[in-house]
Amino acid sequence: MNPSSNITWHVSDVDKQARQLLNGHKSPVLWFTGLSGSGKSTVSSTLEKALYARGIHTFILDGDNVRHGLNRNLGFLPADRKENIRRIAEVAKLMAHAGVLTICATISPYREDREMVKEILQQEGCYEMYIQCSLEECERRDPKGMYKKARAGEIHHFTGIDAPYEAPLEPDLIVSTEGREVIQSVQDILDFLDRKQLLL
Repeated sequence: MNPSSNITWHVSDVDKQARQLLNGHKSPVLWFTGLSGSGKSTVSSTLEKALYARGIHTFILDGDNVRHGLNRNLGFLPADRKENIRRIAEVAKLMAHAGVLTICATISPYREDREMVKEILQQEGCYEMYIQCSLEECERRDPKGMYKKARAGEIHHFTGIDAPYEAPLEPDLIVSTEGREVIQSVQDILDFLDRKQLLL
């Protein structure tokens, strides 16, 4: 028997719309996907500062940070990656209901898993943002030294080396970070949010 069949969803008297009204803006989920080293964490951090300056309530669910706590028991095989993504999406759903604009910065390499994310968040407004950067440039940056270790065989199942990355086919926004300043990439996202009227 599914344990969830014996529990009931408790409906709060203060709903998502009321929290959005209190905060003064909508609470979409921005899902950043891209190779390690593409700039997901850097762009999300700079974006959060820009949104904070505009009075937007935000929170970043960074893939590495989440693996320190909530997902510390998961590895990097496909099944673990799927569960990692599912948990992040479910937390993002709760954040959206809290009226917070949530930025999820995680490699999320498989299209199938990202489709699962969209299904979980379909009522919340989920926008897939492809943080685009070539593997060559990501390796050159190698901010955490992970590519070097992967090439040396010290770590396995590393995306882009011995595990695949399936680039989005139709992302809501492509954010190029190669050969550009971070603020330019952030401005692309801010312009997108304004066009979609997601900050009202």
